[in-house]
Amino acid sequence: MIQKQYYGLGTTITLSVNPPATEADLDAGNHLIEHYEDILTVNRPVSEVMSVNHAAGQEPVPVSEITYNLIKRAVEVSQWHLGFNTAIGPLVKLWKIGFDGANLPADSDIKQRLKLIDPTNIQLDDTKRTVFLTKAGMEIDLGAIAKGYIADAIKALWVSRGVKSGIIDLGGNILLVGDSTHTNGLWRIGVQNPLKQRHVALGVLTTPAKSIVTSGIYERYLVINGHNYHHMFDSKTGYPIQNDLESVTIISDLSIDGDIWTTEAFYQDIDKGIPLIEKQPNLEAIFVTRDFKVAITSGLKDRFALTDEQYKII
Repeated sequence: MIQKQYYGLGTTITLSVNPPATEADLDAGNHLIEHYEDILTVNRPVSEVMSVNHAAGQEPVPVSEITYNLIKRAVEVSQWHLGFNTAIGPLVKLWKIGFDGANLPADSDIKQRLKLIDPTNIQLDDTKRTVFLTKAGMEIDLGAIAKGYIADAIKALWVSRGVKSGIIDLGGNILLVGDSTHTNGLWRIGVQNPLKQRHVALGVLTTPAKSIVTSGIYERYLVINGHNYHHMFDSKTGYPIQNDLESVTIISDLSIDGDIWTTEAFYQDIDKGIPLIEKQPNLEAIFVTRDFKVAITSGLKDRFALTDEQYKII
């Protein structure tokens, strides 16, 4: 397998292909990542999404087809009101968890931001391909969905270039392409142990080519006076989601669906999250709690095995 590492999307990216694919296919994937990050990021002053944010309360902004399609999908999912909210930007910028200046904001400031995170105040015009945030101070944030969108785009690019087998690893988002070179063409993928360093697994998933997306509270957090504040916010309270989960992993066909449903499932917790995922076609999930319990959906019964004895499946 040919493998290269790059840096982008705020993380280490690892792209791998099996011959006859070449290093040129890896570089083509990275160039696509750079292009998508340039137009979708909210962590730089200039991007297409930041143009929309800067014009909040003033005017609609025309954007590219790539940006429009992703924003449209993010708005649609936000209006399910299950936990995912692409209008969360003002809260993310207030807390700054995972960035310089991370802080515990005043409750009054949080309440002010809550007035600005209603996704129904995002107006889309399919004909003109414009996005309008109707209230000044609103901000779109695509951080909970962009990696999956980009991973799927890399896979489409690779398939168009004739890549038969490979792995797209965007740090939290793994997307498998084609068959593994191992027995029966199935892949064996480690699921991150939330208490250990990156790439240390709590269990191994045996799977055909799928997307495996893990979201958790173990990498981006803020500790103040012994209290841990993570980066996954509750749109109703303005504070981090309160439950006993450490991470959620979603197995799906598309990586964008993995992004969406890790957020929804984390917000719903195990009791509501397992039934919610069971209802969705072609989705499976692994929930990991802070007290070392693991819950899995029914389709993973013979496909997921724990390797860390601290944990037990419930």
